[in-house]
Amino acid sequence: MDAYTNKAATLRAVNDDQAKPSRDEAEAAVRTLLAWAGDDPTREGLLETPKRVTRAFGEWFSGYEGDAADILSRTFKEVSGYDDIVMLRNIEVQSHCEHHMAPFMGVAHVAYLPVGRVVGLSKIARLVEMFARRLQTQENLTAQITKAMMDELRPRGVAVMISAQHQCMSTRGVHHHDVDTITTRFDGVFKDCAEMRERFLRLAEKA
Repeated sequence: MDAYTNKAATLRAVNDDQAKPSRDEAEAAVRTLLAWAGDDPTREGLLETPKRVTRAFGEWFSGYEGDAADILSRTFKEVSGYDDIVMLRNIEVQSHCEHHMAPFMGVAHVAYLPVGRVVGLSKIARLVEMFARRLQTQENLTAQITKAMMDELRPRGVAVMISAQHQCMSTRGVHHHDVDTITTRFDGVFKDCAEMRERFLRLAEKA
């Protein structure tokens, strides 16, 4: 059993053991937060807010239902021996900070060096989206994408860079705007070879 299948099974077991709250319970929790914030959950403008919030949560955090192995399972061998960099730049990232549940948004640049087979380009974007649609830190998100591609595709190497702005930094706390957080993760050839890392970074800078 691979790491991601095992993790998914563990999450399901934990959820089963804890009995996932019902939608009614989730909506009641939203009403509690509205009252705690100082508003009246029964006033007209807020009556439907708990339903809207739970629907939004279902979309924002749909990544918990995804599985990296399934997303990357279909590959293509007719590549005429191609073994150089395959890179997607500017994959949109929309995620939520696990510390404050505030959004962070930006782009991911993802590259790998295939060995005898390639994966559909849209699958890489879906992989990024799946991990992003969970409560995250940017560092962990970067590492998860890299590890999933190494585990499932068995390439010669993977490189990931994410650049994002965090609303937990711009709308609260220090209130600093327009600050880009950049994280990178290299594995395989990209980790071992400085020249390959430089190639990736030069390509990413052109985005």
